[in-house]
Amino acid sequence: MKLTDMSAQELAAFKQDVQKEYEAYKALGLKLNMARGKPGAEQLALSMPMLDCLTSKDAAELSGDYFNYGGLDGIAEAKELFAPMLGVDPKNVIVFGNSSLNIMYDTVSRCYNFGASKDSKPWKDCGKIKWLCPVPGYDRHFAITELFGIEMINIPMTAEGPDMDMIEKLVAEDESIKGMWCVPMYANPTGITYSDDTVRRIAALDPAAGDFRIFWDNAYCIHHLTDTPDTLLNLFDELKKNGKEDMVYMFASTSKVTFPGSGVAIMAASEANLAHIRSTMTIQTIGHDKLNMLRHVKFFGNFENVKAHMQKHRAILEPRFNAVIEALETEIAPLGIGSWVKPNGGYFISFDSVPGCAKRIVELCKEAGVVLTGAGATYPYGKDPEDKNIRIAPTYPSTEELKKAMEIFVSAVKLATAEKLSK
Repeated sequence: MKLTDMSAQELAAFKQDVQKEYEAYKALGLKLNMARGKPGAEQLALSMPMLDCLTSKDAAELSGDYFNYGGLDGIAEAKELFAPMLGVDPKNVIVFGNSSLNIMYDTVSRCYNFGASKDSKPWKDCGKIKWLCPVPGYDRHFAITELFGIEMINIPMTAEGPDMDMIEKLVAEDESIKGMWCVPMYANPTGITYSDDTVRRIAALDPAAGDFRIFWDNAYCIHHLTDTPDTLLNLFDELKKNGKEDMVYMFASTSKVTFPGSGVAIMAASEANLAHIRSTMTIQTIGHDKLNMLRHVKFFGNFENVKAHMQKHRAILEPRFNAVIEALETEIAPLGIGSWVKPNGGYFISFDSVPGCAKRIVELCKEAGVVLTGAGATYPYGKDPEDKNIRIAPTYPSTEELKKAMEIFVSAVKLATAEKLSK
């Protein structure tokens, strides 16, 4: 029976039973962490052989200049290897260090201080500027724009991607809107992949601001979890058809492919954008870790081997995601007190509680030893207007730990909802 269909007496009895169940879990003294999308130990072990790919003997045989200054763009072999991740020509790629988030921060900073192109004003000289933020979304994206004092505008996510009617109207009317965050494939945290129609509409945008930029963070483009993975239309190709390829910066990395702290990150953009980026980047750095790029090249060899490597990740992660979905379908669905999407890939499951319950659920979980990402984190300024979204990160705990954590989670959802409805 759904909780909303229960009588006051039935709800009180349900709440009493769940309270006892929750107290029993709390007494176990568990310490389980599902706060961030960190690869687990089994995943990290997959890439350990890469540490042996480059030895002093190998180095003696290398003809390229991998050891000295220079190579601002990254080594050619790495561009060739990773350009297919974003579906672009290697000439449109720069290979950086280990963090795509770092590139995104630098790109916002570059536009803010020096302009998005050599002919445009620095954003800091444009008065109050604004940014479109599909929600729920990635908290670290929002933290960057908040740091620069950029006003963030919530754009609701649909099953097709962000609300394009709203986006088209806003960008056409307001030249102070300078950018938009996008995680287009297996979005963080909803797991939704933008439809072809959504990508085409993004590519056809006609912003009032000539320096409007789409930050296309394709972090999960190869993180599939099923035999029928989602597909994503190539935004760069669609923009080129419209003569608007300068409108996008694309990002990806191997943070959840090899080692989060020692991977490589890539950025793809038009040749005009890359020329502008290099003009300040050459002041910022001599170049990134070319030996680590080479290590990745030697480990994988080609992009087909990258995809084969991701199947090994899938074998580890799929049971974890299934454990979360099974718990929600078994314990929450019959009660009608939550909603979620079963993703075909990515790193998260987005759970929507009854409005007004998310903070209480996270609090109850923490008290019982399960740490989750803070409620509200998936919205700009940490403010979920309905207090309902919770990001579940299944990757770091073992499957058995995850099953126990989900027992506590569903108990917390039941208790928090019963408390809310009782009032």
